[in-house]
Amino acid sequence: MCLIIFAYQTNPLFPLVVAANRDELFARPTAQAGLWTDEESGKQILSGRDLQAGGTWLGITQSGRFAAVTNIRDPSQTERRPRSRGDLTRLFLAGDDSAEQYCARLAESYDQFAGYNLLVGDGDSLYYVNNQEEKAWRLEPGIFGLSNGLLNSSWPKIDRGREVLTSLLDAPQALHTDALIDMMGDRSQAADADLPNTGIGIEIERKLSSAFILNPQRGYGTLCSTALIFEKSGNKRFSEQNFDHLGNKTQGHSYQLPAL
Repeated sequence: MCLIIFAYQTNPLFPLVVAANRDELFARPTAQAGLWTDEESGKQILSGRDLQAGGTWLGITQSGRFAAVTNIRDPSQTERRPRSRGDLTRLFLAGDDSAEQYCARLAESYDQFAGYNLLVGDGDSLYYVNNQEEKAWRLEPGIFGLSNGLLNSSWPKIDRGREVLTSLLDAPQALHTDALIDMMGDRSQAADADLPNTGIGIEIERKLSSAFILNPQRGYGTLCSTALIFEKSGNKRFSEQNFDHLGNKTQGHSYQLPAL
């Protein structure tokens, strides 16, 4: 997952709203969004799945648990780590720890994962943790953006995404999952002067600067967009739109999970 724009407790009708793009190598085997049962816990999770390592990049449960992860872009970090970042989300979704308890326990394993940003929510609180700063934060209400830097890094696609989500929340009748997925389909690249410098060179920075990434020459790009709306009632709306290697829409999946 390479871009997450989300609003937490900024609108009394929608305590959590999330729009996200998963950017990945096209060759990596993937299961599209659906309900599945975690083998270790026996709990049901709604998410896509990474079939290579077994985890997920974003998911929810009927009880209201939420988790999402992005990698931190750091070309200097060349050493492989023993664990997949997708386990961070899967283990929280399949577990019983509160968000605070889970993040506290992660301090024991920061060095086992390549650089990551992690969001976990249990219905009562939402936490952000990354293993670069080795710290967790309980988030206050706000509109946030997360890509391959730290939370709310001022990257063009983060700044633009936060602006668009703010506009949607100002007109709640327009807030639906299709609007969130459309928001994540922005393919305009940023001006060179606005690009971050993450050590990968200006040409690649350009290609990665749009919300929706098309880079078929490298076999990489946005494979799916996900929209998630938690309602005050406890109902949860989840939609996923998948894309082929040329950025064309393929399958779509929509779910509604009622409050328990």
